Amino acid sequence: MTTQPRLSNPVKLVPEFGPVAGALFKATGNGSVPQSTISLVQLRAGQLVGNTYLTVMHSGNLRKAGESEERITGVATWTDAPYFSDAERVALALVEAVLTPNPHGERVSDDLYAEAAKHYDETALTTLTIAIGQVCFFIPLAVIGRPLPGVSPAQQWRD
Repeated sequence: MTTQPRLSNPVKLVPEFGPVAGALFKATGNGSVPQSTISLVQLRAGQLVGNTYLTVMHSGNLRKAGESEERITGVATWTDAPYFSDAERVALALVEAVLTPNPHGERVSDDLYAEAAKHYDETALTTLTIAIGQVCFFIPLAVIGRPLPGVSPAQQWRD
């Protein structure tokens, strides 16, 4: 196992990256979707792409926010876990639909969208969509750059 990330600090290499990343965090923190829902969705994305860094980071964020171990570990099997609200379930279904190829047609069906629209107004649904895009934005850095799980970005990026 490597003890160093593959890439240097992306903000130092590409300074334009910092404001973009900051804008994404600001957009997803607008309060229209509970932060816990956003974190659950982003944890599921890390699981779906099989990335330990993202999974450890989002699990840790949920723990720091006071989420129970049952809810955190239940994300991996959310479809039959009793720990999630209907709104959280549809958010988890959306991230799965986005990140899982569907050989039978479009990934986000009209039915799934209609179910999401029952739980989220347009602002919240757009914020949730941006939250999925946010984690997808960071997936290449996590997969290619291979930052160290459990180590904050400030502590590990090579200069």
